[in-house]
Amino acid sequence: MNRPPRLIESLQNPQFKLWESLLESRGLKKQGKFLLAGLKTVPEALARWPERFSTVLFADPTQIDGWSLPAHIDPVQLAPALFRTLDASGTGFPLLVGGVPEMPLVDLSQPPHGLELVCALGDPNNLGALLRSAAAFNARRVILLEGAAHPFHPKCLRAASNAQFELTLLRGGRWDDLKGAVGPMVALDAGGADMAAFPWPRDVRLVLGEEGQGIPDDLPVRRLSIPTTGAVESLNATVAASVALFSYFTSIR
Repeated sequence: MNRPPRLIESLQNPQFKLWESLLESRGLKKQGKFLLAGLKTVPEALARWPERFSTVLFADPTQIDGWSLPAHIDPVQLAPALFRTLDASGTGFPLLVGGVPEMPLVDLSQPPHGLELVCALGDPNNLGALLRSAAAFNARRVILLEGAAHPFHPKCLRAASNAQFELTLLRGGRWDDLKGAVGPMVALDAGGADMAAFPWPRDVRLVLGEEGQGIPDDLPVRRLSIPTTGAVESLNATVAASVALFSYFTSIR
């Protein structure tokens, strides 16, 4: 460790209360910060994107012995009970405090560049898993519709395994805003054309609705279905989207 840490022991400490608020979407939006946890994700993020973080939190200073912290990252020791409160996933490993990046409103009057994912998933676990697949299959731009989970919610961060830092995240407004979007759009629909025979355009938006609700009937998209055995009624939305992402990725390589 480069320098002695500050010590926070009180539940009423204003800085601690700010960090505690980051466990919920409301606090994330208000404070513009997030907490990153994970035995693998924290060291990786610190090594690859140190500029995104301002503070490292821990209960035991020996855990960061030997860490070469950049000068701008503040080491803070928390009383064990306080640390456990912030360590919602129970890793016991140091946490990073980062800044939520600006997520500008997408300009749908411009055509897509490559594969752009349009998403309305409200469950942070499902959104995190989807972001991980998006990064894996080179969908670099993700457009989050109104009602989508916060991409820096602790559950979303855990499921995404640092995928957020590989992606450009944009706000997409409401479903009606998509109706005038320029460029091709496709969506997954059990009654759509067979995706296995679909010639993917290089520049396209893939639209994914909320789990169980799908997308509006009047949305002007090309609807595709994933061929299956029929043994189950449908695939999980995140699984189905990952199959579509893979299909696009392999078709344009």
